[in-house]
Amino acid sequence: MTAKTPDVWLPFPAEQVEGLPDSFRYRHWDGEEAFPADPAACAFYVTPYMKSDEVTLRPLAAMPDLEVVQTLTAGVDHVLGGLDLLRPGVRLCNARGVHEASTAELALTLTLASLRGIPRMVRGQDGEQWLSGFYEALADKSVLIVGYGSIGTAVEDRLAPFECARITRVARSARTTVRGPVEAFADLPGLLPEADVVILCTPLTDETRGLAGADFLRRMKTGALLVNVARGSVVDTAALLAELESGRLRAALDVTDPEPLPAGHPLWHAPNVLITPHVGGSSSAFEPRAKRLVARQLTRFAAGEPLENTVLITD
Repeated sequence: MTAKTPDVWLPFPAEQVEGLPDSFRYRHWDGEEAFPADPAACAFYVTPYMKSDEVTLRPLAAMPDLEVVQTLTAGVDHVLGGLDLLRPGVRLCNARGVHEASTAELALTLTLASLRGIPRMVRGQDGEQWLSGFYEALADKSVLIVGYGSIGTAVEDRLAPFECARITRVARSARTTVRGPVEAFADLPGLLPEADVVILCTPLTDETRGLAGADFLRRMKTGALLVNVARGSVVDTAALLAELESGRLRAALDVTDPEPLPAGHPLWHAPNVLITPHVGGSSSAFEPRAKRLVARQLTRFAAGEPLENTVLITD
């Protein structure tokens, strides 16, 4: 850390964050055209939330003394393209612990809404139609969670009371947890045909890009529901469209590829699909958790202690 008092850039006013150390000058910047101060003085950059990659990366080239980039997202794919602008040794930290509650709630909401026919009922209400009948329950369903990190774990927490027949966990590599085994991605071909609901929670990496492609979707049982709260590019959109239009699969998507989904895209009007506009993390649960994480990280940074959630260090 430099001898002079370094700057910290925050996407919310410092006075709104309890527990910030007095070791820094705090600058409020949430992606506006004008920078709040000289970026060269910034040592710790908390990126704006729900802004474009271009906006997020814009100050990096002018931050020669930067030591930490702290995202407020669980994934960091939106900042990886700017890391070559930074000197070696800069730590990139994600927001693990911030989005679990909100994203898991939405995963459950999408699952229940799709199974119970809520979109059909809402359209019926708009047309003053009383669409009674039998709808599917989550109870007695077999659920496959693909991506068993902190968000996948939080999804299982919320599934636990719903009397699912079975919950199967899948991650990059196999391991054992207190709740039971976690299978490896390599085991997916044998697991997909048994699942009534497949919930995607995995981060976007080279390994997971296009993971839910034509072969993955073909292996899902007829009538199964695909729920995506991960990243749009984890799913092959063309392959999913083919399955939806055939009527074989259903989907509930908080994320799409492309995103935002443009007007006129066939996914908007495909049968058996529910779409929400990437709102998994943007709920009232976000801000208090984000501010607590930032305060903890800056307290550690001021004390020279290891930071939480370090994803990588630039070289």
